[in-house]
Amino acid sequence: MKIPNRALLVALSFLMLLPLGSCDMFRRLAGRPTAEEIELMRIEKLKQEEAVRRHRIDSLARVQKEKEDSIAIMDSLAQIKGTILNPSEIGGLFTTRLDSRYYIVVGSFRNRHNAETLLSEVKDRGYSPILISFRNGFNAIAISPSNNLQDAFASLKAVRQESFCPEDVWILVNE
Repeated sequence: MKIPNRALLVALSFLMLLPLGSCDMFRRLAGRPTAEEIELMRIEKLKQEEAVRRHRIDSLARVQKEKEDSIAIMDSLAQIKGTILNPSEIGGLFTTRLDSRYYIVVGSFRNRHNAETLLSEVKDRGYSPILISFRNGFNAIAISPSNNLQDAFASLKAVRQESFCPEDVWILVNE
């Protein structure tokens, strides 16, 4: 009787044990992730995708809230007979570069000397006014720069209480 060669014996043993082993055993031997590890990776990926979706939904909700707040402010502004103007509606800016989006304009004059007089008065009241020159020849005195419409509206209401503030105070929107 012939003794089978050793390699054949190992191969036959391996084939007999094959049904007893799992795919994970072979995956582990091959350095591949097991079914459990694959499931954990899938769950982690789903969590990341959910976080991205949640961030998008939160971002959209913030934008929606900002729009609703802006509409409410515009309604409130209309109730107090306030005005919002864009520089392009009054000829555009001449040389002044504005850093903020909103300003409260407490006076506008053709005569620069009158504008400088109001500028001095407003400065004496504790504000930091700026002189804005428009292409149509007007010079405006603006205070309370803001990048938020809610803050600008609050400033408008506060400034209306000042003695130097005229009835026709308005908000300049720098776009």
